[in-house]
Amino acid sequence: MKVETKFALIKENIELACKRANRQPNDVTVIAVTKYVSNERAMEALNAGIVHFGENRDDGLTSKWEVLGDRPVWHFIGTLQTRKVKNIIDKVTYIHSLDRLSLATEIQKRAKTHIKCFVQVNVSGEDSKHGINPENVIPFIHELSSYSNIQIVGLMTMAPNTNDEAILRNCFRRLREKKEEIKRLNLEYAPCNELSMGMSNDYMIAIEEGATFVRIGTALVGE
Repeated sequence: MKVETKFALIKENIELACKRANRQPNDVTVIAVTKYVSNERAMEALNAGIVHFGENRDDGLTSKWEVLGDRPVWHFIGTLQTRKVKNIIDKVTYIHSLDRLSLATEIQKRAKTHIKCFVQVNVSGEDSKHGINPENVIPFIHELSSYSNIQIVGLMTMAPNTNDEAILRNCFRRLREKKEEIKRLNLEYAPCNELSMGMSNDYMIAIEEGATFVRIGTALVGE
């Protein structure tokens, strides 16, 4: 199926989810996760009107960058090794996986402009998931006050791999509640207005629970 067709279906689903949640569809940004697709498929996505692209490996992002350049808005959405920050820092606008001070220090050192970062939170508590425990998020954000090249725009999480809607909603709701807690601190460097949560199998639930960025691969650019 063409990306253009898939994108139209996803936009319809977003409208439905927003209607149920009394939200506006333009409050939700779709990130096309292109990590498993060819450069040609990524170009098709760009031509279909998709603006935001996400990669989870530095070499994948570099490969796509050589073809697409800075026409998309680039998001780094995977676990980021400190030593690889230098490979992506001049290409990305957003990093979705800030989860430790050593990474923040390297971003601060390498960035030539403000980098919009999501703090990755391990809401589910699964050992297989990266991210900070929810109770440690606010202390971590306070430690970032002197990192002038980093702006904490929001929180990110990966929900458990389950079809149990109650479990998914609980995960997304807890992240939203943590975001609201941070917003009430009124930190200039951490406005924390955004929620990066929801993927191909659960993005509609995530939107109903407050997602502002959804990361969609298979359902959008797969095949």
